[in-house]
Amino acid sequence: MPPLSAAEFRALVEKYQDPYLGQTLADARAIESAELKGERAHVRVTLGIPIGDYGPEFTRGLRAHLQAAGGPADVEVDLQSKITAHAVQRQLSPIPGVRNVVAVASGKGGVGKSTVAANLALAWVRQGARVGILDADIYGPSQPIMLGLAGQRPSSPDGKRIKPLVAHGLSAMSIGFLIDPEQPMVWRGPMVTQALSQLLGDTDWGDLDYLVIDMPPGTGDIQLTLAQRVPVAGAVIVTTPQDIALADARKGLKMFEKVNVPVLGIVENMSVHVCSNCGHVEHLFGAGGGARMAAQYGVQLLGELPLDARVREEADGGVPTVVAAPESAHAQPYFEMARRTAGALARRSKDRSTLFPKIVVEES
Repeated sequence: MPPLSAAEFRALVEKYQDPYLGQTLADARAIESAELKGERAHVRVTLGIPIGDYGPEFTRGLRAHLQAAGGPADVEVDLQSKITAHAVQRQLSPIPGVRNVVAVASGKGGVGKSTVAANLALAWVRQGARVGILDADIYGPSQPIMLGLAGQRPSSPDGKRIKPLVAHGLSAMSIGFLIDPEQPMVWRGPMVTQALSQLLGDTDWGDLDYLVIDMPPGTGDIQLTLAQRVPVAGAVIVTTPQDIALADARKGLKMFEKVNVPVLGIVENMSVHVCSNCGHVEHLFGAGGGARMAAQYGVQLLGELPLDARVREEADGGVPTVVAAPESAHAQPYFEMARRTAGALARRSKDRSTLFPKIVVEES
């Protein structure tokens, strides 16, 4: 076979499909350079997702793709990350300093939504992104306990803006930081939405690649109002394989569709249980429900997460799984889910608002 030309080599690189982006490098416009000198090659790629320790895996995949097509065996890969802002609802403006707001929602409680939200946010942190999390569940805030911040109070140096607390590199805000843990929130809907608007707008988030919002469960007035008021770049729907949970998850998905918030995909939590004694794999709540729902609505199945006692223990201990045991088998599905979620967001349309000048009309 004759040696490849520089143009043929670049064309081969362009055809490589990243498993987490779900598109070719050409479609992602990710190739900065692709140089071929004899049997040696150098490729520089910039992905729109946090890369963390993804470099070796990406390099192996690209090299295998090139060699299978007759490309060079010696390929040096320089992988970089650039996370950009993506479009939000047309009538809303992005939060200053926050590139992307990602809502994590469920149609009903008890599906592990808050655990998924915390591990998603922390997985992005461990992969090199700047991330915050807003606990929007006023009636039952979970993040203070899950992040090991229970009992702590945020400060307001200037008396106007609140500095979020920080755990494991993650900036966090919750109503649970501001009230007595045993105090019930006996509030009506308008009070809840007003409180959340203040928590979101009055917090000094700084410069973030992602702000994860742990939404309250359900699809009522509070959830709908939040979805209409918060500039969301994408939503993640959490469910379990049970039919009743899937039925409610469908309502959550349809709610976001009604307010023009793109659904990035479905996360099936408590998908499979592996016996810690014998290793027997069992689908306690059914199998394949999340995949069927994703196929039905034309969205991505972002992950199938394990039902594992250690996940619960680690969250209750204030050190979620991706921080407590990042190399463990039960943590890997969370990291993969985080990369797929970032990839699904990276495929969305970019925020173009900064490209247009602001028009100011002054009276002469």
